[in-house]
Amino acid sequence: MLQVTNIHKKYGSLQVLKGIDLEIGAGEVVSIVGASGAGKSTLLHILGTLDTADSGEVVFDGKNIARMSATEMARFRNRHIGFIFQFHNLLPEFTALENACLPGYLAGRPEKEVQEQAEQLLGMLGLSHRLNHKPSEMSGGEQQRTAVARALINSPKIIFADEPSGNLDSKNAQELHDIFFRLRNEFNQTFVIVTHNEQLAGMADRTLVMKDGQIVSEVTI
Repeated sequence: MLQVTNIHKKYGSLQVLKGIDLEIGAGEVVSIVGASGAGKSTLLHILGTLDTADSGEVVFDGKNIARMSATEMARFRNRHIGFIFQFHNLLPEFTALENACLPGYLAGRPEKEVQEQAEQLLGMLGLSHRLNHKPSEMSGGEQQRTAVARALINSPKIIFADEPSGNLDSKNAQELHDIFFRLRNEFNQTFVIVTHNEQLAGMADRTLVMKDGQIVSEVTI
């Protein structure tokens, strides 16, 4: 589904990625681990079209992302890619339901359809009682599950997660990890997860270890 060939990236004189080759299959859960500064988040952002490589190719379902215009890339990202970050990035003035709906509205989908799907997703994530609550009225785990619903609203082909449980206590982190694998098992959802959480990394189908801008090893369960 996703093929990456010889990706390089530098910021100023700092070479962050030094020739990354990678392939992600549909329905896989892949974790990326390594010390801070290894290039994990930079790679994730390039895979998710939030950043661009200096050279190399990122091919998503046969489409070379580098050849898209900025408008085409934004539309493609909205419809096919979901993101979950360490900090939920929910809009504080909006309710859980409204936050979950936003990508659907941006995609131009009918309002009723988006709201119904958001309610279903939030219900599946145990948040039916929080639909009309704002982020300040929810726990950290509830906020992050709302962010998961938002990431799923357009039924993306792949979810990129950057330290998704890094801001959660152990109980909420475990619940979030279980949600990822439930989504994979029920919907064949694909996840690429940057994490320092050894438990989450160990649950993945494959763990890629990065060091100094390269993938230096791979562990398959």
